[in-house]
Amino acid sequence: MIFGADSSTSQNMITNPTWKLGGDLTVNRLGFGAMRITGEGIWGWPADRNNALKVLRRAVELGVNLIDTADAYGPEISELLIAQALYPYPEGLVIATKGGLIRPGPGQWVPDGRPEHLKQAVGGSLKRLRLERIDLYQLHRVDPKVPLEESLGAFKEMQNAGKIQHVGLSNVSTDEIQRARKVVPIVSVQNRYNIEDRKSEKVLVYCEKESLGFVPLFPIGGGKGLQPENALEKAAKDHGASVVQIALAWLLERSPVMLPIPGTSSIAHLEENVAATKIKLTSAEWKAIKALAGQG
Repeated sequence: MIFGADSSTSQNMITNPTWKLGGDLTVNRLGFGAMRITGEGIWGWPADRNNALKVLRRAVELGVNLIDTADAYGPEISELLIAQALYPYPEGLVIATKGGLIRPGPGQWVPDGRPEHLKQAVGGSLKRLRLERIDLYQLHRVDPKVPLEESLGAFKEMQNAGKIQHVGLSNVSTDEIQRARKVVPIVSVQNRYNIEDRKSEKVLVYCEKESLGFVPLFPIGGGKGLQPENALEKAAKDHGASVVQIALAWLLERSPVMLPIPGTSSIAHLEENVAATKIKLTSAEWKAIKALAGQG
């Protein structure tokens, strides 16, 4: 059954507040993205390191049990902060990280999908996160210089060695997902997706059909945020909520496989994001918001 593609609305967050990654890791569908707890340009330590630790701890207190990071965030800083804040990890906490991008400097992201690099990256993440096995390890970006099958072959080796439990992909097309699944089982996909940017609609529908988790990158628009368009503003006013909360509520209702991971360095924004899980949009609101990107 394909959810969301033809339905006018759904109650996916109400009836399905959790998702099983890989069929065995139960996560609350609203997670936390740990990219923005690092310094400016996603580089170096944050200006207020103690605040970053407090944000991570507060996320877990609020019921978040999926934390997504990457070795490129900092680089390495995000993973180190997660371990510092949360180790020993509470039961049921799922930590997802990524490899395949290197950082020559602030704001610079260079793909490196060589198998030897990815194997080293897995080892580095294990050490920083103080884990024996990573719950979900994702290819951060396909390297155009390296065949996808070679990159995923390294993941398969790491999985067979017991260092990775599940494998995910990021920034990929439907064709690339299908190619990857011939090498190693894939349980999730991270692609850019929000109310105003639905270029990955076909990928989302594929994930629904194949029961793969879909993690929307920049679920509330990234650094630029979302435009306060009429349908969003009206729904926000009617629910006594913010535009951001309505955007997250819409994503959660869009599909049962949707796993938003909004990131922030602010406890207040974190609490606002998590509160979005309580909002239930009406059928009319859902349709009006869906139509903003020509999906109506």
